[in-house]
Amino acid sequence: MCGNNMSVPLLSEAVTVPGTEKETAVVIFLHGLGDTGHGWADTMTSIRLPYIKYICPHAPRIPVTLNMKMTMPSWFDLTGLSPESPEDEAGIKRAAENIKAIIDHEVKNGIPSSRIILGGFSQGGALSLYTSLTSQQHLAGVVGLSCWLPLHKTFPQAASGSGNKDTPILQCHGEMDPMIPVQFGAMTAEKLKTIISPQNVTFRTYPGLMHSSCPQQTPVLYTTLHVN
Repeated sequence: MCGNNMSVPLLSEAVTVPGTEKETAVVIFLHGLGDTGHGWADTMTSIRLPYIKYICPHAPRIPVTLNMKMTMPSWFDLTGLSPESPEDEAGIKRAAENIKAIIDHEVKNGIPSSRIILGGFSQGGALSLYTSLTSQQHLAGVVGLSCWLPLHKTFPQAASGSGNKDTPILQCHGEMDPMIPVQFGAMTAEKLKTIISPQNVTFRTYPGLMHSSCPQQTPVLYTTLHVN
């Protein structure tokens, strides 16, 4: 079955790195605030496997309160980057539904959800965590780089219908991150352990790393983002 990308708004503009043989798995990776899918598509290309399709959608351009209401690519509005900052609940839930639509589209096209990995960096990683925990589709795995769990106070109740209570989640975080402090990442990991099976939560930190990815993460991403 071949679905129409135009029926899924984020897919029609997404950067897609196709497999070089029959595609039997999918990685969906979400960029951070102010970025696009292009940079992460390059990263995915460098670690690609021939049977995996990599989808890197672009966030819509919206005014962002944190950045003086400047319009930029953002999955949802941000007012602050601390655990107690007010959150854009409606925007977060809307964004999660848009990512779930991509997952549903791939499933309809013949890829089992258990062969789909969802990941992201910073705001994109945050959205990946929230989407997976509120999705009924059972995913192969989730990766969150330098991120946090949005609407954390609504969990574990918000995950009551989740199909990912036993799905492995990998978090990677720089120990010198000035934007999302590593302590925030550690708090997120501990929160995740109250929502899903604790043994399925892995939290890795990287000395000297700020709010970015690094070459040391490549082997971890290579292993994690490959569905056997």
